[in-house]
Amino acid sequence: MPKVRNGSRLDRAAIAAAGLRLLDEAGLDGLTMRAVAAALDVQAPALYWHIRNKQELLDAMAERLFVAVADGVRAPAEGVDWMQWSADVVRRLRRELLRHRDGARVLAGTDVSHPAVHGVIELTLHTLTAAGFGTRQAARAFPTLLHYTIGFTIEEQARVGEAYPENPYIPERIAQSIDATRFPLTAATIGDMFDPDTDAAFDEGLQLILTGMAALLPGQRR
Repeated sequence: MPKVRNGSRLDRAAIAAAGLRLLDEAGLDGLTMRAVAAALDVQAPALYWHIRNKQELLDAMAERLFVAVADGVRAPAEGVDWMQWSADVVRRLRRELLRHRDGARVLAGTDVSHPAVHGVIELTLHTLTAAGFGTRQAARAFPTLLHYTIGFTIEEQARVGEAYPENPYIPERIAQSIDATRFPLTAATIGDMFDPDTDAAFDEGLQLILTGMAALLPGQRR
C-alpha cells in the first residue's frame, strides 16, 4: 500500500483528511482528485484504490465532519429538555461545518453511512419520542433540523463573498439595489435578513422551528 509524506499508509481516512486541508486552502471549487493526490505526494491513480471519484471523496470528507460532531453527542443530561438538547446538537454541527471553508456544501447531498451518524439519529429519535412526539413526527423533525442547519450554513459561508471581486452581501450594498417605494418592507428589513451577527440569526431561526415542533406535542393548543 502506498504511503503519504509522513510515512503513514494511504487509506480512505488519510485521503479525507487531505481533502479537508485542501478545502480550507482552495474551497470546494478548487478540490480535485489530482490536487488531493499532489497534497499527499502520490500519483492520482493511487487514490482510486480507496476512493473512485470526487463524489466518494466528498462522502469520505462529510463522514469525517459528521463523526467529529457525533463523538461529542450524548443523551440529555438531567434537567436538559428536548428543545435545549436539540439546539445544542445542531449548534455543534454548525460549529464543525464552520471550521472548514465550504464545510456545509461538502456535507449537503453526501452519502454518509456510518454508525456514528446512525447513533445520533437514534438518540435524537429517542429524545423526541420520550418528550411525547410520535415516531413519525420525530422522524420528520430530524431532517428538518439537519437541513435547516446545513442550508443556513451554506448561505452563511457564501456570504463571505469569496466568489466575487467585491462582497455583494453587505447589507448597505443590498439596500442600495432595492426600490424602497415598491418594496418598503424588504428595504426596511434587509438588515435583519442579512444580519452580520449570524449566530443570533441562526438561533432565532432555530427557535422558530423548535417552537413549531413544540406546538405538535399532545395537549398543546393548536
